[in-house]
Amino acid sequence: MKKYFSIIRFFILASAFILTGCVHDDKYDAPDLSGNCQDLKATITLAAAKNLAQNTTITTDDVIEGYVSSTDQSGNIYKTIYIQDDPTNPTQGFVLSVDAVSTYSSYPQGAKVYVKLKGLAMGTYGGVKQLGYMDNGTFGRIPEKMVPTNIVKSCAAKATITPKVMTFADMKAANDQYIGCLVKSENVEFDAKVLCSTFAPDGYTVDRQINQKIGTTITSRIVRNSGFASFANQKLPSGNGNFIGILSKYNSTYQLYINNVTDLNGMKNYPRIDGIAADPCTLDTTATAKTVAEVKQLYTTGNLNQITGNFYVKAKVTANDETGNLFKYIYIEDATGGIRVNINKTNLYQDPRFKVGKNLIIKLKDLYIGVSGGEFQIGQPFNGNIGQIAEADVYKAFFDSNEAATAVVATEKTIANLTTADVGRWIKIKGLQFIDTDLGKTFAAGSTTNRTLEDCSGKKIILRTSNFASFAGATLDNGKGDVYAILSIFNGTYQLWIPKQVNADLDGIRCDGTLPVYETIFSDAFASLSNWTAVNVSGTQVWATTTFGNPAPSAIMDGKGSANEDWLVSKKITIPSTYKEVFFSFETDGRNVGSLLEVYVTDNYTGSVSTTSWTKTNPALDTDLASFAGFVNSGKVDISSFKGKDIVVAFKYTSTSTSVPSTTWEVDNFAVKGAK
Repeated sequence: MKKYFSIIRFFILASAFILTGCVHDDKYDAPDLSGNCQDLKATITLAAAKNLAQNTTITTDDVIEGYVSSTDQSGNIYKTIYIQDDPTNPTQGFVLSVDAVSTYSSYPQGAKVYVKLKGLAMGTYGGVKQLGYMDNGTFGRIPEKMVPTNIVKSCAAKATITPKVMTFADMKAANDQYIGCLVKSENVEFDAKVLCSTFAPDGYTVDRQINQKIGTTITSRIVRNSGFASFANQKLPSGNGNFIGILSKYNSTYQLYINNVTDLNGMKNYPRIDGIAADPCTLDTTATAKTVAEVKQLYTTGNLNQITGNFYVKAKVTANDETGNLFKYIYIEDATGGIRVNINKTNLYQDPRFKVGKNLIIKLKDLYIGVSGGEFQIGQPFNGNIGQIAEADVYKAFFDSNEAATAVVATEKTIANLTTADVGRWIKIKGLQFIDTDLGKTFAAGSTTNRTLEDCSGKKIILRTSNFASFAGATLDNGKGDVYAILSIFNGTYQLWIPKQVNADLDGIRCDGTLPVYETIFSDAFASLSNWTAVNVSGTQVWATTTFGNPAPSAIMDGKGSANEDWLVSKKITIPSTYKEVFFSFETDGRNVGSLLEVYVTDNYTGSVSTTSWTKTNPALDTDLASFAGFVNSGKVDISSFKGKDIVVAFKYTSTSTSVPSTTWEVDNFAVKGAK
């Protein structure tokens, strides 16, 4: 379960396109970029600078010059200054990777700058050459203290940067010299799949597809938006028009970055090239409101029925796919009941429309109401059954009420008094515990799994968990408590689905008056690695500690975009045979999608990771790899079979040179506990 930090920590969740110089650079002094202007003489061109030796500190007194094409004032561009060689007719763009923020105050768009290359270095990130700094053999950002010294603003007046007109088809390898330039593409529009959504969800960096039609050919590119941009929560322009932004690239994918949202003010024209004739993000005011109960009444017979009336329903989102336990569907509820809504789109929780607690408006005309396993669902046909609403139709069906999210209040029920009218509702059942035969097990094992809850009268109900849930590998609590869940049904059998592990937090005394007391056998908060051995199988990087943690410090491993295999192996831990139950737990926080951390245990460590026979475990790991958003608990990893033995636990990290950037993994608060 995530433990969210201060807003300072959130501020530094960087866009994936920015070069990572060091992990968690979330503490920094206000940049001193107020030096006096100075006019120098360029000694080499931007093109020549790109051809300098890579990953080597520059020792010559060379100087390049250019005009700032970007601005980080909106927060969409982070720790990067883009320049081009001419304000109106550029032939070269260039990327400066700097460990400083708010650079617009000293290097505003249009300012002429000189860059002293001595002490800096050329490197490559995501296939794009850029100027940075070598730090102990690793290419990273130009340190903040060097920025005002090495990047000098000219005394000349700011120039007006005229965007270079480029079609999306022009954005190809033959024109990579323009990466870093301000460009304009005409007759473009955001793809229908992202219409009526925001530029970016809060705290996440996302790609939005944008299309251009030249003749009969439609070409697509990516607009990459930061969830920390000042305009992140604004709706994307729905019309057609001109797009102005910075041209960049990540490996083979061409990307555009918005300087200011006002640069897109011209995207208001209709009809669009896809035929949409008017703003699609406004609900038809002539539609008739329906309650959830009335929507269910639109079903008559068979597997599904099309809704032909001009209706809409407004209801609160009670559960979404944030932890992966629900997949491509949400639940909504009003005073008359709840219902499942199927949507063929992932990461729905990142869209403000589908945030838990928000009132969502669904335009029902041409959707379908159906029954699957006895449960009412809204969707579209799939093989004769009720399926998912196509991603391309999301903008047609779902509208933000623009009302603030409010708390979701559960309907309190008992197992005995559940009825089919409760199906689809967010409910609370007090005083539940997992049955004895489920204790010590995880929520899910290998596939979607049923566990059984019971109350103190012996009434039972299924808790169903997907193996893709972030808490699937967590061990079930062995106490008693209240369960908050969505009530579902399948062929007459009631089922509970919990969106988060905390919804089944059962720590109280069980019905028989017992509750195991856990004793700590071994624990480590990673103030150092004295209890662990870092084993480097391949690659340059190794396990270390960092000044970030929950609380600080923690263990850390980052492959830095290279091929690595590194193990962090614990010392021997003796497990007394007197314990009935033994488990270990830890916390992880990761960034950048790549290889998952693997966790192993053995009672026969040979001293070599390659010759040891390991048992692989299935803990819950951080799944929010878009950013460092907080540590996730692994749950209880059961090792009761190792009672009376000496064990060794190992974390295995792998990365490849083809998956850039590598996943950074932080591990904290490791503990082995037992109950007698």
